[in-house]
This record gives sequence, C-alpha cells and structure tokens, in this order.
Amino acid sequence: MKTDVIAHAPSPDCLNCGTAVHGHFCSHCGQETANHMPSAGEFLHEFVGHYVALENKLLKTLTLLLFRPGRLTRDYLDGKRARYVLPLRLYLTLSLIFFAVFKWEAHGFADHMAEPNQPVQQQAVQQKDLDQVKADLHEAGKQAGGAVAAAGEKALDKIKRKAEEKKEKHEGSVSFVEVDGQELNWIGRHFGPGIQAKAKHFSELPSDQQWRELTASASAYAPYAIFAMMPMFALYLKLLYLGSGRRYGEHLLFALHTNAFAFLVLILMMLVPTWIPYAHAAMWLWLVFYLPTAMRKVYGGSRIATLVRWMVAMLLHLIGMFSAIVSAFMMAVVH
Repeated sequence: MKTDVIAHAPSPDCLNCGTAVHGHFCSHCGQETANHMPSAGEFLHEFVGHYVALENKLLKTLTLLLFRPGRLTRDYLDGKRARYVLPLRLYLTLSLIFFAVFKWEAHGFADHMAEPNQPVQQQAVQQKDLDQVKADLHEAGKQAGGAVAAAGEKALDKIKRKAEEKKEKHEGSVSFVEVDGQELNWIGRHFGPGIQAKAKHFSELPSDQQWRELTASASAYAPYAIFAMMPMFALYLKLLYLGSGRRYGEHLLFALHTNAFAFLVLILMMLVPTWIPYAHAAMWLWLVFYLPTAMRKVYGGSRIATLVRWMVAMLLHLIGMFSAIVSAFMMAVVH
C-alpha cells in the first residue's frame, strides 16, 4: 500500500527549542518551523550544501581566492561573510580533494617506478650469482673459444672486486658499538635496536617495494603534517606582525585562505596536462607571488617590509615542510 508523506503546518512554537515563532524559521535556533519528512532531493541538497560546500556562492569564493589575493580575508574582517563559503569549510573541502588527487597520483607514480625498465642482459645478471655466470661463460668458452670466456671472466672479476671494496668501505664507515651483546650502529644507539632492525629490513627490500612503502607513508601521514603546519604558519605571522594589534585568530583566518589557495593551485597542477604550454609555469609563478600580494592587501605596510616578512615566513614554512616530509619517510622505514 502506498503511503503519502504527511506535511505539517508550521507550529506556533519551535519544535527544537520551544521558542514562540513567527514565520518559517525560528529566530532563536534557526530551525525550520514546518515539520515534514525530507525527500531524497532535500537530503542530497543538505549534504552538498552544508558538508561539501558546493553552493552557488562557491564559484564567487573560488574566483576571488584564485585571482584576488587577500580579498576574501579582507572582506571577512570587514563583516562581509554570508556571500562566501566559510573559511574553515573552504579549507577542509579543498584539502580533502587535494589529498584524494595526491593519493591517486602517488600510487600511479609508485607503479611507474616499480615497473621493470632494465635490459634483458642486466636482469639475467641480477638473477644469477656472479660465480654461476662465470661458470656458464667458461662452459660457453669451450665451444666458442677461450678468448670470449676469459674476457667475460675478467670483467666479472673486476665487477666483483669493486662490489667487495664498496661493501668493505661501507662497513668501515659504519661505527658499531656492542651493547648488551648487540652490535648497534648510530641508529641503534639513538633510537633503539628495534628501529635499527626495521631500518635494516627496509634497506634490504627491493627498490619497487621501497617506493611503495614511501608513497604509502606519504599518503598516510602527509595530511596530519600539513594540518599541523597551518596553525604554525599563523603563529609565524603573529610573530612577524608583533605590535600590529592583530589577534591570532586574524592570522589564522589569513592562513586558512592562503593554504586553501595553495591546495586549489596544486590540485590544478596535478590535473592540468603537462602538454598545455606555459600552464604549469604560470601556476608556479602565481603560487610564489600570491602570498606577498595577499599579505600587503590584508596587513598593509611597505613593499620592502612585506617582502622581508614573506621571506622569513617562507623559510620557516619550508623548514617545517621538509621536517614533515622526512618524518613521513622515516615512518615508512620504521613502520
């Protein structure tokens, strides 16, 4: 039997907070006064509008974010907020899209690096022991003449000697100290024998497996590192603009907008084909010059003072990014 959805007329009191209402929305909590079962289309609109931030004002927000450095922050501070996507929602939306595209690109890069790309002869040498190859050449020499076999054996002896010298040099350069019956190198002494064993295990993995581990670790830990760096960037701005009377929240707002811009440009750089002339070069240039332009728009000041602050902020930010990347790769090694 088909059941019709029953729509109720607006209640005189808000069904959520009990406040007397006049109109379609409660003046106290903002809930709609009409009580009805939402349709599938309304559920979809709520999800798209309130959680993914893809509303009509998104286009205006992205346009200003891309082509008007600092304008979104300036308008928000001036009280013009309803016309744009909220800063935190914008940042989270673009960051989620960025990490999804980055993970897809990273897996493709790891698969490319893992593909065998060596000549057949080189693969054959890697699959056999050098002594076995020498025996094969010696046997072949009985049929084709000793000159070919002798030349091959001489070349392999030279390769083997160089490999042994390299191994001895490497072992001589690593300082081992015996602790409780265990030989510990620098990693073992500073991080423990367990970390040393895991690092040794990682170094013995095939190169394709190492690439997969590194890319998987970068995909897993990079979001946390970048999210942690965003409030740190706001702290750098707070220190660089001491005495300006601005609160940390204002610097955090600026950091949200500029980091959202960086996510958007990096998404475009990963999606735009490389064969389009000058597209990537233009995006790189805009990525570099966007921040000082936005800083001068929001904070004011002379060009020289803005340039100095930008250089210091970028140096600190790059140090943080490098530390985050190294930490992510270390997690792949010791995981």
